[in-house]
Parts: sequence; C-alpha cells; structure tokens
Amino acid sequence: MSTTNIGADDSPWVDGNALAGPLGEIIGTDLTVAELTCAGCRTTRPLAAMRVFNRAPGLVARCPGCEVVVIRLVRTASRALIDLRGSLVVSFPMPIA
Repeated sequence: MSTTNIGADDSPWVDGNALAGPLGEIIGTDLTVAELTCAGCRTTRPLAAMRVFNRAPGLVARCPGCEVVVIRLVRTASRALIDLRGSLVVSFPMPIA
C-alpha cells in the first residue's frame, strides 16, 4: 500500500470546475453554470464553488460552507455512478430551442 504525502503547498481539493467535464460527458450539457443547494446548510452555490477531492477512485464534492458531501462521482468501464443525496436541488439553465 502506498501513501501520498500532501506538501504544504498542495491543496487537498480543487474547485468544482473539476466536475464540469466528467458530469458534462455523462449528462450531455455544460454544467459549469449549474447551481447546487446543499442539504446540510441549505445554501445555493455554483458548482464551481464546491471543493472537489480528486485523489481517490472517484470525485467527491463538498460544500465550502459546511463541508457536507454534495456529490460523489465514480466511473467504471461500463457505468457512471452519481450520488447526489447531499444536494437538495441541482439546477442549470436549459438551452434555448
């Protein structure tokens, strides 16, 4: 088993833009403008404001206010698993037809 040491200058998380590409591939739309309402603190924030932990088999997004996990995303060779139970609402604008 290997251990990863995070240096003093390395943040353990990146911003929510790290989720935009993977979620966009799965859902089929640009989610950089998506907003999430946290189930923990009930605050609505842009996806980009979430703290995404990407040093695991999947991606885990936490609310920057209360640190509740709002999204978990894991991809396998044949499936994508998205857990949104920490989000009350995920909203994004629909394209104009």
